[in-house]
Amino acid sequence: MPTYGYRCPAGDTFDLVRPMAEAGEPARCPDCGEPARRVFGGPALRSLDPAVRRALDAGARSADSPDVVTSLPGRSRRATPVTRDPRHARLPRP
Repeated sequence: MPTYGYRCPAGDTFDLVRPMAEAGEPARCPDCGEPARRVFGGPALRSLDPAVRRALDAGARSADSPDVVTSLPGRSRRATPVTRDPRHARLPRP
């Protein structure tokens, strides 16, 4: 069963484990008894494949402090394809 988060008017937060069919029903705060509103949080990403998790973490780190490149990447050893089509000669060149 999924876990839903709620916040009461006093600011207390609590979680309830309830069926999805009951997700929209009102909940009462266990401390003060006031009706609480449902709050939405981020998804639980803990169950991801470790390789995917590392890639997501690396992407998040590079957003704040990207790696500095010290040299240009090497050229490809494959030859550049040459076309003999006369229509290609009319295409704009950079």
